Amino acid sequence: MSDTRSAIDRFFAISARGSTVSREVRGGLATFFTMAYIVVLNPIIIANGKDVDGQVIGDGTTPNVALVAAGTALVAGVLTILMGVVGRVPFAMAAGLGLNAFVTFNVATLMSWEEAMGLVFLEGVIIAVLVLTGLRTAVFHAIPAQLKTAISVGIGLFIALIGFVDAGFVRRVAAGPPLEMGIGGALTSWPILVFVVGLLVTAALVARKVKGAILIGIVGTTVLAIIVELLTRSGAFTADNPGGWQLNVPALPDAILGFNNPFTLFTEFDPIGAFSRVSVLLVVLLVFTLLITDFFDTMGTMVGVGRQANLVQEDGTLPRTREILLVDSIGAAAGGAGSVSSNTTYIESAAGVGEGARTGLASVVTGILFLLAIFLAPLVTIVPYEAAAPALVIVGFLMMTAIRDIDWTDYELAIPAFLTIVVMPFTYSISNGIGAGFISYVLIKAVRGKSREIHPLLWGVALLFTLYFAVGPIRALLAL
Repeated sequence: MSDTRSAIDRFFAISARGSTVSREVRGGLATFFTMAYIVVLNPIIIANGKDVDGQVIGDGTTPNVALVAAGTALVAGVLTILMGVVGRVPFAMAAGLGLNAFVTFNVATLMSWEEAMGLVFLEGVIIAVLVLTGLRTAVFHAIPAQLKTAISVGIGLFIALIGFVDAGFVRRVAAGPPLEMGIGGALTSWPILVFVVGLLVTAALVARKVKGAILIGIVGTTVLAIIVELLTRSGAFTADNPGGWQLNVPALPDAILGFNNPFTLFTEFDPIGAFSRVSVLLVVLLVFTLLITDFFDTMGTMVGVGRQANLVQEDGTLPRTREILLVDSIGAAAGGAGSVSSNTTYIESAAGVGEGARTGLASVVTGILFLLAIFLAPLVTIVPYEAAAPALVIVGFLMMTAIRDIDWTDYELAIPAFLTIVVMPFTYSISNGIGAGFISYVLIKAVRGKSREIHPLLWGVALLFTLYFAVGPIRALLAL
């Protein structure tokens, strides 16, 4: 047994990175429980969407949420294990939020689901080619170190906002300010109270440096949520019940085991059909939008989570960068092939890092739990947003601390860093923040006569982001 543990330690460099097997297991558990919501949320978004022919994923007109949930768990599990074994970092993968909405509402409305997922598959293949040719890694290395720090800080604010919004602590309003606290500016629901208690308890545990603080917070808040629901019958959130639970009502499941064969979805994608459905130029624009979002969302997540895990080296890079990016690229293709949308590296991996995870063993643990979720889907739905969201807010704080490394007296870097940080949460997009930072960095350097200081690849990236932001107007022109 000791030889086995020693081999695992050497393979994942557990001791070398200052971690232990127990920390990695705990970190893998924390990451899974923080992002297990995707098994529920991804089907809600894509399984209910109808394509241009009025069909849903898996054919027919009746949404098969359970099947898509099983597929979501399967692809996430396999890819997360692959990331752990090949990339050897504590990064988990699953269907990307934002990307799945784009595929549902902007791609599938123009073609069949098979053709839409075929484009996602093609996008993954293209990114894999960019990795194998070294271009994606070269772009990563060309980014100034302080911009990478700004990306980490921006992601911290972004996931903290995600936590507040998912828990209903911050809400959109129809009139008045864009956001408000709670319901009508007041914390007047039991689910929000559960979130606040969970956040305060988790913050106290982290401040006291309690081992397993984030995981304890998630599990403890889930138990509290179940008790509160039994006593208050708050129910699910609806327009008529704004004080309900945001995603799922916390309760012990009626059944523990259940199985829907997710492998049937791997026969549902068509990588070439879109070219005969819409114009080639429109296909190129759609694939480009998917690619640019996938490309830089992952890059931002790598920097942010890697820095929190102390894996970022002096030159601002991570060990095994090429392997990490290759697995992530495979994730996009696999997500399309499995009809569950592009899979990408998840910022929620920071929850596991916050528990001490430093190696790929944590990802293996998370991946195994995703595979078990195929059979234990009812148990996954026990954890409500209100119980997982406190972890996101605390992790956001931990990532925010890197802001001290930015030189705010150097406006050539400070202004792009500022735009990177604020645009991410304000537009609810990692890619938008990175794009704003890159474009402003190149522009400011150029107008100050320092074009030679700009890496040639950053000129190209800034141009691509300019095109990315202009996709809407370009598509509007094509429709004329």
